[in-house]
Amino acid sequence: MKKYLLVSLPFIALSSVVAAAPGFETEAPIAYMTDLSSGAVLFEKNADKQIPPASMAKMMTVYVAFDLINKGKLKLDDKFRVNEATWKKWNNQGSTMFLGVGDQVSVSDLLHGIVTLSGNDACVVLAEGIAGTEEAFVGLMNKRAKELGMSNSRFGNSNGWPDEGRTMVTARDLAKLGSATVNNFPKLYDDFYGQDEFAWNGIKQSNRNPLMGKVAGSDGLKTGHTEEAGYGFTGSAEQKGRRLVSVLAGLDSYGGRIEESVKFMNWGFNAWEPRKLFDKGTRVQNAEVQLGDSSTVSLVAARDLFATIPKASDGNISMKVTYNGPIKAPITKGQPIAKLIVSTADAGQQSVDLVAGEDVGEAGFLDRVWAGLKSLLGLA
Repeated sequence: MKKYLLVSLPFIALSSVVAAAPGFETEAPIAYMTDLSSGAVLFEKNADKQIPPASMAKMMTVYVAFDLINKGKLKLDDKFRVNEATWKKWNNQGSTMFLGVGDQVSVSDLLHGIVTLSGNDACVVLAEGIAGTEEAFVGLMNKRAKELGMSNSRFGNSNGWPDEGRTMVTARDLAKLGSATVNNFPKLYDDFYGQDEFAWNGIKQSNRNPLMGKVAGSDGLKTGHTEEAGYGFTGSAEQKGRRLVSVLAGLDSYGGRIEESVKFMNWGFNAWEPRKLFDKGTRVQNAEVQLGDSSTVSLVAARDLFATIPKASDGNISMKVTYNGPIKAPITKGQPIAKLIVSTADAGQQSVDLVAGEDVGEAGFLDRVWAGLKSLLGLA
């Protein structure tokens, strides 16, 4: 049963008069932006339309590798050999790392070759090294996509090369993938994304990220281009602790991708601002517990929580806590068990996790018997 609890504001709203959400115009036929600090969606345009991702698909190849590294199943200094068949197929085919036949390449170097250089060859060598075949690796990609809730996306290869429509994504799903990469693997993200350049076999290439050097705090994520897909970009930047993830797709020129990407990200930072709701560790509410050694558990902020509002807004903010409850014990401290839903008239709804403030063990035998009797008698 879903429970809703109203939450009092931790500050005084300034006015009942609200401003409209700040407008944005882009030549991109597909666009999306989210603020990771609040969960707010700042802009969407055809965000659920399926599109070929081109090289933006490589974000999922990197995510799979990061996940395996994080689990201890893959090491950065593991080396994979470039076999002749892979070299013949991908040598100078689109963006390349310039791998050579028989090269023994570390996972670390392959990841740099994918993230910074967008190497099609690096993707396939990494995929084959991890899973034996690229086809088997694609199975891992689709499994991770399902786990991340990328419900409108599917992958048919490891590098986004045109494959007659097997690989299709949406802007919303790409933003989920980018956000998960940042949130789930912060150390690996810092180590591999945002590098200006990388060299292999004496060939130095620059990062194609259109935001780098133009928007402060930009450090990711991935460009993409094919004739079919046009020019696209999934970008991320962080300023003063506030991180945005943006997606643009279907642009018709390299220069247009740069111009629109910079304009879009600057709008996200300049037209909106964070408003702090709760400090990290603050108890927001209590939730009911079923068959626990305590009848309630505190719901706390796992990090500083913010709402994202237009800079011109003086509008009220309302909040409610929602969870499926009562929550069954045992419960572990720090376990996400509820959502804080923040509503503003000019920025829609924003959702952030609340976690258990303490451990709650299972009730003892007599307590469970008593709870059953109360339920039977209608006293619960």
